Amino acid sequence: MVVTYNVNRAILIAMPTHKLTPEIINAAILGFEEQKLRIDAQITELRAMLPGGRTETAAAPEVPKGKRRKMSAAARKRIGDAQRKRWAESKKESAPSSPVAPEAPKPKRKLSAAGKAAIVAALKKRWAAFHAANQAKKPALKKEIAKKKLSPARKAALVANLAKARAAKAAKVAAGAQ
Repeated sequence: MVVTYNVNRAILIAMPTHKLTPEIINAAILGFEEQKLRIDAQITELRAMLPGGRTETAAAPEVPKGKRRKMSAAARKRIGDAQRKRWAESKKESAPSSPVAPEAPKPKRKLSAAGKAAIVAALKKRWAAFHAANQAKKPALKKEIAKKKLSPARKAALVANLAKARAAKAAKVAAGAQ
């Protein structure tokens, strides 16, 4: 069914009524009321141009403003509780029907004794190389101590401490290698 509206005698608007929703109807009403207000304003201007014509507009109906209703805290609580209950029921129904089953975690990998021994041996080899490289730098440190302006007793104490530290590190490396 198609309803035809005559607007300005030249334009016909055909509106199918089977697809009209309340939102569309309300929007159309607001649009037509705006057009009516615009036309009423133009009529008023034209009447003002006539000698002895009226200046007030034709009786334009005021759009009633609705009062905002307040809801009590108890009512809001009841509505919220009901919504949470509906949500829980919908979740409860959908949970058992889900085909996804939790996967079993992969078993933890274990290191064999031979693998652990190989890692330890490689680590000891790397540390031995590191300490050997540091030992090559030690004479440079001893020369640097000699260049400093220190008392002979202080220089001897620094050299002794350096020798003692080297011996301790060498003992640790030897103990680790066995």
